Amino acid sequence: MTANRFPWSRLIGGILIALFLVLLAFRMDIFTLRATVDRQLENPTIIPGETKDTWMNIYQQSRKIGYTHRTFSRHEQGFGLKEEVFMRIQTMGVVQGLSLRTEGVLNQDMTLAAFDFDLKSNLFSFHAMGKVDGDRMSIVTKVAGDERHYDLPLKGQVQLSQGVFARALHADLKPGQQLIVSVFDPMTMGSRPVRLSFAGAETLTIMGRRQTLKKYAVDFMGSRQYAWLDPEGDVVREEGILGMALEKTTREEALAGLASSGSADLTDLASVDAHVQIPNPSGLRVLKVRLSNIDVGSLMLAGGRQSYAQDLLTITREVRGKVGETLKNRETYLASTPFIQTSNHSIRTQAETIVSRDDADEEKARKIVVWVFKNIEKRPILSVSNAVETLKNRVGDCTEHAVLVAALARAAGIPTLIETGLVYQRGRFYYHAWNAFWLDKWGGWVTADAVMNQLPADVTHLRFVRGEVETQLDLMGVVGKIKLQVIGMSQ
Repeated sequence: MTANRFPWSRLIGGILIALFLVLLAFRMDIFTLRATVDRQLENPTIIPGETKDTWMNIYQQSRKIGYTHRTFSRHEQGFGLKEEVFMRIQTMGVVQGLSLRTEGVLNQDMTLAAFDFDLKSNLFSFHAMGKVDGDRMSIVTKVAGDERHYDLPLKGQVQLSQGVFARALHADLKPGQQLIVSVFDPMTMGSRPVRLSFAGAETLTIMGRRQTLKKYAVDFMGSRQYAWLDPEGDVVREEGILGMALEKTTREEALAGLASSGSADLTDLASVDAHVQIPNPSGLRVLKVRLSNIDVGSLMLAGGRQSYAQDLLTITREVRGKVGETLKNRETYLASTPFIQTSNHSIRTQAETIVSRDDADEEKARKIVVWVFKNIEKRPILSVSNAVETLKNRVGDCTEHAVLVAALARAAGIPTLIETGLVYQRGRFYYHAWNAFWLDKWGGWVTADAVMNQLPADVTHLRFVRGEVETQLDLMGVVGKIKLQVIGMSQ
């Protein structure tokens, strides 16, 4: 499929897939969590050999899109957790099946000893294993035959997330009190704080029975979610952004009635009305946009071609010849990472076929952008975006384009990062990912978009975060909340 056969408004917004999976993973207890308050947790009320078996339906805007099955058991060394999830998700007009599997080994105090995580979709797969050894976690990732080993430092003990709700129960939180934990996400290798607070008692009908439940508010990167727990500490219902909810059910109900159409389109749900038409985005020199209804504290709105003051974001198109500064920590932006596998043989070989050693950095960058634009089929993918698998399958949305461009450019010696935010298409702004190259003759970081074959990218690309894949977590507090108004534009 060539780029011009796919509607442009469907080429963008792929970042929502990653964010949706992160939100789902948090609900599905895929995350490992570290409590940052000094409270002791009693062992849960489960006897050796007993297994707690829980099924939940997954809904999106009241439409069933999947289910989850979790088993939790106790043994002599501690506890075992296994969870399997299946969903049908629609994004950018395409419905895809997605399966997740997580297994965890817990110590007697419910701290994490080891985990094993799998994600599989129609084309892509991701596998990660981790083992805690003192103050470090040894992690192995496997993607498209590429195996990588990493050691991540830990600031304290870690635990699986259902233990956090148990902590909240045992802590007997009162209104106004909160429990703060740190979340480690194996899909991005990043961690962020989570705040749990008691929201009061509420009576709901769960599985046909009226129950008085404890309701907790869960603040994750500015994204507000809610969980209802029964007296035994089991989560029986959850609600969050984009109309997502989970509810406890029976095995028979969980396996029945799955909507063939999948979820409502996540890309359209999260897009933002521009309230104006921008007839020629690529011809603009300056764009001014007023932002509201978000906390900008974790965002990178100022720097480079962007300036931000008093809610007004101004984007000015980059020009060649500007005098810039010397890039500090240059090696950081050339490094191989879990998802930008610069040192992989296939990545380095492909980079050598695209560029010549005698090419200047700008020429190398342009060649890489054009090659990815022409050779990667533009189609939404449910997966953990990474360069090796994208190069192998030659298909992906904006996140796959961005990680592959970053890996190829770094292999060619160009410092490169990923930028994420919004981009304009046909009257709306959609979530999108693109790149930034460090080019000395341009005076610093220069944007580029391989989905749209642009260098520099047009000024309707509104950067919210910049960095590695894990920085996309900082968008959690923006999705579904942000409002914007185009104040001015000039050619």
